[in-house]
Formats: sequence, C-alpha cells, structure tokens
Amino acid sequence: MRAPGAGSASVVSLVLLWLLGLPWSWSAAAALGVYVGGGGWRFLRIVCKTARRDLFALLVLIRVRLELRHHQRARHTIPRIFQVVAQQQPDRLALVDAGSDVCWTFAQLDAYSNAVANLFCQLGFTPGDVVAIFLEGRPEFVGLWLGLAKVGVEAALLNVNLRREPLAFCLGTSGAKALIFGGELTAAVAEVSGQLGKSLLKFCSGELGPEGILPDTQFLDPLLKEASTAPLAQPPDKGMDDRLFYIYTSGTTGLPKAAIVVHSRYYRIAAFGHHAYSMQVADVLYDCLPLYHTAGNIMGVGQCLIYGLTVVLRKKFSASRFWDDCVKYNCTVVQYIGEICRYLLKQPVREAEGRHRVRLAVGNGLRPAIWEEFTERFGVRQIGEFYGATECNCSIANMDGKVGSCGFNSRILPHVYPIRLVKVNEDTMELLRDAQGLCIPCQAGEPGLLVGQINQQDPLRRFDGYISESATSKKIAHSVFRKGDSAYISGDVLVMDELGYMYFRDRSGDTFRWRGENVSTTEVEGVLSRLLGQTDVAVYGVAVPGSGGQSRHGGHRGPPRPAEPQCAVPRAAEGARTLCPAHLPPPPAPSGHHRHLQDPEDSTTA
Repeated sequence: MRAPGAGSASVVSLVLLWLLGLPWSWSAAAALGVYVGGGGWRFLRIVCKTARRDLFALLVLIRVRLELRHHQRARHTIPRIFQVVAQQQPDRLALVDAGSDVCWTFAQLDAYSNAVANLFCQLGFTPGDVVAIFLEGRPEFVGLWLGLAKVGVEAALLNVNLRREPLAFCLGTSGAKALIFGGELTAAVAEVSGQLGKSLLKFCSGELGPEGILPDTQFLDPLLKEASTAPLAQPPDKGMDDRLFYIYTSGTTGLPKAAIVVHSRYYRIAAFGHHAYSMQVADVLYDCLPLYHTAGNIMGVGQCLIYGLTVVLRKKFSASRFWDDCVKYNCTVVQYIGEICRYLLKQPVREAEGRHRVRLAVGNGLRPAIWEEFTERFGVRQIGEFYGATECNCSIANMDGKVGSCGFNSRILPHVYPIRLVKVNEDTMELLRDAQGLCIPCQAGEPGLLVGQINQQDPLRRFDGYISESATSKKIAHSVFRKGDSAYISGDVLVMDELGYMYFRDRSGDTFRWRGENVSTTEVEGVLSRLLGQTDVAVYGVAVPGSGGQSRHGGHRGPPRPAEPQCAVPRAAEGARTLCPAHLPPPPAPSGHHRHLQDPEDSTTA
C-alpha cells in the first residue's frame, strides 16, 4: 500500500474506532498502526528527512512570488528596479572589470545606461525595436542592454564565438535594426557584412583593432559622451510581462534559437538564486561567465541590478588568476560551470587558495566525482548547484548541499511546484502515455524527462518560448499532468531518488558539450559537408577522457572529391577550425595519429 492509501485507511480506522466508543488515544494508536503497517512508515521517513529542506524552499518560493506580485502590480521593470537601487547607494561599486581594473559605481552605471537610452531615443528607436549586441563581457555590455531597455528596445545578445553563417543567421532571425559590436570583434563582423541588410545600422564600441572602423559604421563611444545622462522624460509603458531581451540557446537541434526573456523571468531567476543561497548586499560576486548567457547575465549581474551587490566581471575564465582575483576584490560568492571546477583542481596549489573569503559557489555541471574534492581543497562551505535553461519553467536548485544533486522537488507537497519526471522512449525521446492518454510519472530511481506545467498567468510557471513560433510549439506537450493541460518539455533526462533529490543524467537532441557550450552537431555537419563535398555527414558527441565534456566525432558516406583524396580530411579539419565557431574543439589529427587535448589557461565559458 502506498503512503496516500495508507493515510486514507488510517483516517477511516480512526473514525470507526471513535464511533465504537474507544478513547481517542486508543483510536489514534490503532490508526497509526494501520498507517505504518500499510507502508506509511516510508512517507514518515521522507517527512522527517526533508521537512526542514522543504520548509526553507517553500519560504523562498513565497518570498519570490510576493516580490514579483508587488512589481507586477506597480508596473515596474528591471530598469526601474535598478534605478531605485542606484538611488539608494549611488557611490557603491556596481561592476568591476578584473581585466582592466575599471570600476563603475551604481551612479556611473545609471548614467551610462541613461546616455544609451537618450541616444537611441534621439536616433528614432521605439519600444519593440531590436538591437543586437556583439560584445565581450565588460561593464559596457550591461550598460548597453540596460540602457536600451530603458527605451523599451529589446537587445539580442549574440554569442561572441559565432562566426560566418551562424552569426549571420542569428542576426537575421533577431530582426535587429542595429548592431553594436566590440572593436575586438570587427573581423568577425567584416566576414558577414555582405550578408547583412543595407538598412542595418552598425555601431562599434571599445578599442579598435587593426581593421579600424568598418564602412557604414559609427563609433559609438563619442556619441554616448555627448548624449544626456538624465533619465528619460517619458519612460515607455512597459511591465514585468513585457520582453526585456533575447538570449540565444545552444538548443538540442539545429542552429541557436532566440529565447524570449521577459522582465519577470529575469527577476525570477536572479531572485531565486539570491534567496535560495542567502546572498546579502555585502556580498561580492565573481562572474567569469559570458554575459550573453543566462548564468552570467541574470544569475550573476542580476544580483547587482536587483539587489545591489558588487559584481566582479572577467571576460574569460583564467584558472591561474581565479583565486588571486577573489582575494584582490574580497569576493564572497563565485559562479562556476563544471569545467571551471575541474580546471581549478588541476592547477598547482596556490597561496591565494587559503586567503580567499569565498563561502558560496553557484552554478551547474559540477560532477559528483570532484564535488567533495573541490569543497575540501578550496574551503568553499556551500555549493549552490542548480538546473535550468534560459526559457524553462522547471528550474530546480540544490539548497542544502546534497552531493551530486542539481536540485529537488518536495515529496511532501509535490503540487506546490508542478514539475515532474515522465517516462520517455530514450531512443526517440517520445513521451510514453497511459490508457487515458496522460504522461506516465516516474517512480524514484527511474530516469525520466523533466517537464513543467505551463500557466501563462503565473510568472513562475509561464513559458515565453522563442522568436520562432515553430520552435516554441516543439517545446510544448499537452495532456501531461491532466487532460487538456500544457507543459514545457525540457529535453533533459534526470533521475529522482526517494527523498526527491534529482540528478542530471543526459540531454536529448543533437548536441555535444565542449568547454561549457552545448554545440550543435547540425552546425558542424553543415561545415564538414561543404568542405568535403560529401552527400552525407554525421557528427555526434563522444566522451574525451579527462576533459569533463565531449568532443565531436564525424563520419561521412560517399566518395571524396577526386582532386585531393589523400589530403581531403586534413584540409577539412583545418577548414573546420576556420569556419566553425570559436568554441569548438580542435579538429582531430588524421587517422593513425593521436592529439593530446590541453586544458586552456584562458577559456571562454558558458
């Protein structure tokens, strides 16, 4: 008998014994005996072991919900919330660039973003327009999208590793009227300039490279110096459910998809991280993750914009500088992806490891095999491992340090946060259904696809999808929890134990993991097919020992081009190095040779 059935039987027993005139104490004892004998002892064990965890999570959930409700009713937006924070502590450090040691106070960040807002308003941009940002991580990146949001203009945040066709594709699908790019990325923009529409305005920011200013490009920095730093006289009529910006997800199929981030989603992600891990305004957060992804720009920078923390930015992770930076800037919270932890453990012991003040590491992908080694060597008291995707409505978090777990869902009150693991055909990832046509929930220990019930009126459960409506529809399943409902399909297989802790198992779809990026096999196949002239090319991920990720392996069918049969593959490998995004692993050596993959000293991470 399951715990709910045992509970029902015990209640019936209690009522019957009371009707027979037996004392309440006898009746209660008998009912408890029926409950325990029917298997209810397992549920009691779960309650005893998880009640404290679940109560804390419930309080976090309530707090985030109340904050969101307040901001929704007041018609606040992320820029408005930030302006209040900036007015409260104008002279406090907001953003620090560890690479250049440039420091911005909250007043300076507010003034810079106001200049952006006023400039683009004067240029004729209106709410709903889109501007693409192609810039490495530095304070200006934050000031640019924040300033655009003050006008109601939506930023499309482009991955700085994109080149050629993928870059042109992302720019084209964004519908951007303008592109702001860093001087360091001038060459990448020049490669696709012929594919960009003539109506696209181009602005360059930062130090110029040897290429100088591209034709039809304006230098943004002097324009911003001349713009007014006063707040807009008439802010746009926007609310928490309106679009803030777009983040390109690596996706599980095909080229990147532009995920829609509304103001409430930005707030929700940052707020859950803040309260789940008890961050305080006195904390200093170290963020070496890309700002074009959710972890770096929302979970990290969001602590600055919404809660007033100082955030230290480094555009690329450096294993040798990591702890020195933490000591120099008195960091108390760091962000990670699993690869970062592995790279740090491979470093020789440094003096700074024992002098830092870091108490919390927040991120995802920390492998169970190195979890305790990381905490013991570096003295980090708490690991805040979480699971989530930019667009998902079923994020979970490990709030109590359970080794290896990426989060949990309550076994006591599972419907408070309506997510579920459901059975799938692991070969086809097709949802399996029962006789009533509903998805089949997994039992403890059974792998299943994580899904989250959709409610568009609830900011914690809404799914905003992508710019592409067809891509959005592919992520929605119907009749999952009950007839006629809708649920978001995560594409990830997890396993839940008896206490409700969840463990990441696999990501479905055509991707492989490399240096923190989910890389599309479809994208690589397209490059190799063009280079080799093959009719069919297949690329798939394979484990690379000691790498903490996957590399890609390619196979082809059909004769190579007759001109150079012996050198076709090596030449294709070199071509792939040029044409594929910069985050791809190095091409394999020709057959019969072995290439040892070295960990990078400086690595862009996701």
